[in-house]
Amino acid sequence: MKTFLLRSGILLLGLLLQKQVGLTQQTENMLCRGNYWTEDEANLMMKQFAMTWNDVASWEKHADIIRQGIIKGMQLDKMPDIRENFKAVIGNTRTLDGYIVENLAIESFPGFYITGNIYRPTGETKKTAAILCAHGHWTDGRMYPETQILCASLARMGAVVFAYDMVGFGESHQVTHDIPIALLLQTWNSKRVLEYLLSRPDVDADRIGMTGASGGGTQTFMLTAIDSRIKVSAPVVQVSAHFFGGCVCESGMPVHKSATHQTNNVEIAALCAPRPLLLVSDGGDWTRNTPRLEYPYIQRVYGLYNAEHKAENVHLPGEMHDYGPSKRAAAYLFFAHHLKLEIEKLPYIYGFEENFITILPTGDLKVFTLDNPLPANALQGNYKIMKYLKID
Repeated sequence: MKTFLLRSGILLLGLLLQKQVGLTQQTENMLCRGNYWTEDEANLMMKQFAMTWNDVASWEKHADIIRQGIIKGMQLDKMPDIRENFKAVIGNTRTLDGYIVENLAIESFPGFYITGNIYRPTGETKKTAAILCAHGHWTDGRMYPETQILCASLARMGAVVFAYDMVGFGESHQVTHDIPIALLLQTWNSKRVLEYLLSRPDVDADRIGMTGASGGGTQTFMLTAIDSRIKVSAPVVQVSAHFFGGCVCESGMPVHKSATHQTNNVEIAALCAPRPLLLVSDGGDWTRNTPRLEYPYIQRVYGLYNAEHKAENVHLPGEMHDYGPSKRAAAYLFFAHHLKLEIEKLPYIYGFEENFITILPTGDLKVFTLDNPLPANALQGNYKIMKYLKID
């Protein structure tokens, strides 16, 4: 009898393992990673996509399939129902030339913290625009000098800007960046950052923007696609017809493909329509075809809403993959126009002068220190986070 029960248990375990392997393989087959298509294949696929819609009704039906594919693919619908309770930790306020910098942490869900910095204008008494600033795969992340320059400039123009860490970067050490649900965590964190900004008494809910370059661009178009509270969007050097993102945080979950649909990042970015959208592209990475391929497709979508003037492309064929001065200049002008910021507060002499900005050492921008440690309820490690969320 014991032998029979043991064999039955082994058989059941084997069947469960086979089922799990089958599910894992099924998910694996739906992933679109890196250069999933060649440029030639992407060109043909964009033409096929364009044949699936021809008016607002057919586009919105198509768009809803894509949007649900993102939500289901990253398992966003399995996240806990959390309303506010940010438990915000704000400290080390510094007043600089036309802007203020504060270190900030908020609770994403119980035991998991989002670390970042708030940049806000000095002397502001009325409600202002707010901008989420996601960063790419740069070592210092939100503390990188070009991120500080971008955020400080936007704050001087009159916006409250929240620059926050990618999971596994900067101060986000509760998980590693290669956690299988990185895409979910980063999208969820962005949603929580948005909700935190909306909860602030100094923020105008009708003037919310988001930007980021590279992996920060992915975070930007992903949240914009599924959350209409983002009113103005500027993904930089990332929207490509053939490149799907080379990191687990961009293409490690099946958000581009299911048993019933196939899409790419161009269509996901197009879900912004008819809200203002800026694509910044360059000649030295996977966005080199944007003026000829990605942007015309997006313009056609905007044309359905008679909103072609709300979609822009700034292409820099002699530049490479960064959020450098000319790319920032395009973002300043775009956000100033659509979020009603004061562009005249940025010094300009044949280009924007950014030398008024103080680049702070990384240690000065950290939220959690020996004197202000990570809260005791913090979950530590990939396994504990995934177990808490009941997501695999």
